[in-house]
Amino acid sequence: MAKEPVSMIRPDLLGHAPAGNLTLNDKIKELLSSGKTVYHLAFGQSPFPVMESALRSLAMNAGQTAYLPVTGILELRKAICEFHREFDDLDLQPENVIVGPGSKELIFLLLNVFNGDVFVLSPTWLTYQPQARLAGHEPIVITTEYRHEWRLTSDLLDRALKRSSCQNKLLILANPDNPTGTVYTEDHWKDLVAILRKHNVIVLSDEIYGRLTFSGNHCSLAKFYPERTILSTGLSKWASAGGWRVGYHVYPTSLRPLLDAVRSAASHSYTCAAAPMQYAAVSYLSISEETKAFISHLRRILEVVAGFCHHHLTEVGVKAVKSQGGFYMFPDFEAIRCALAKRGITTAQQMCDAIFDEVSVALMPGGPSFLRPVDELTVRLCFVNFDGHAALKAGESVGLNNPLPVDFVEEYCALTAEGILALKKWVISQKNNVS
Repeated sequence: MAKEPVSMIRPDLLGHAPAGNLTLNDKIKELLSSGKTVYHLAFGQSPFPVMESALRSLAMNAGQTAYLPVTGILELRKAICEFHREFDDLDLQPENVIVGPGSKELIFLLLNVFNGDVFVLSPTWLTYQPQARLAGHEPIVITTEYRHEWRLTSDLLDRALKRSSCQNKLLILANPDNPTGTVYTEDHWKDLVAILRKHNVIVLSDEIYGRLTFSGNHCSLAKFYPERTILSTGLSKWASAGGWRVGYHVYPTSLRPLLDAVRSAASHSYTCAAAPMQYAAVSYLSISEETKAFISHLRRILEVVAGFCHHHLTEVGVKAVKSQGGFYMFPDFEAIRCALAKRGITTAQQMCDAIFDEVSVALMPGGPSFLRPVDELTVRLCFVNFDGHAALKAGESVGLNNPLPVDFVEEYCALTAEGILALKKWVISQKNNVS
């Protein structure tokens, strides 16, 4: 009698799916290449160009082909420390920095070597939980609330941590947040740090959007909880260099055993980040007036685009926290639930499918991908599908000492504006169909 075939996939990963944002982005790219008009509000890739000095540095270092130190070249690690000293008032040491092919890879290696319970927020970036599961953890989910602007509160944190009997606890959170656009200030951290210290929690603070905090006053958790915070960031967002795959983590000295374990795992996996990109990254992270101006221009352009999106959607009853940094907002279409129900639409996925079919606006549904209920009508909206080259050039011509014109978004970020207005019109049409 033939034996029943045994799956080649680990049983706990049989339902594992690829990252939804990447899958959807590939689909949209195919449609765009075929000539179809799509308002792509579903993928968070920086629209802005790479700084000219960094491009020159990359060209000069294209011939760098040697394997580099696993943790990254010393020149780059020193530049990272000086960069965060300037912008975040952090006292970091090069020996505590590890550079990798994107911060995502470094998060994954940390999860693989970590022994203890892992905590993630809801909503949260859609890759934290799948990475934890790939690494053999079943993360404990802490559900945040709209009334707190999707932030973690001390009460929520304390209750969640009490659910774990493990001595070692790792919390992963993003600031500014993906998918909500919310940020944490000094006052928020002060409330949370007392609970973190009480439970001796390690925090992976994902600050990949830190330089894009609209106020210009990013508050790194590493400043308020230096002994147990692992700072995670890189060049993909503020530096517009996602495809370069340069990310880094900075560990406190007290967590040196974890850093050593990650470095060992890195030596057995990716070996080192790409050599030309590491050398070019030094120019990006070296403090200069060009770098400061570049960041300031990006911040204020993103702020006016975020404000445009929030204004037009909330004007027709969509509930949303106004984004305070990064590329995203997390609107809730509960106001049209009854209208959608009459069409047989009861989930965010069904709603997003209808929006795409009817007005060619691509959105990512909230739901399970972001650890939300399947019937919640939230979506992650990315407001960066505009021509960043044109927007940056226009912003530079205005100058940082002058406000951007009131029609800036419609004129220089037209694809995003048109997509939001099409979505707004669609919401109105759903309401009208009920009345």
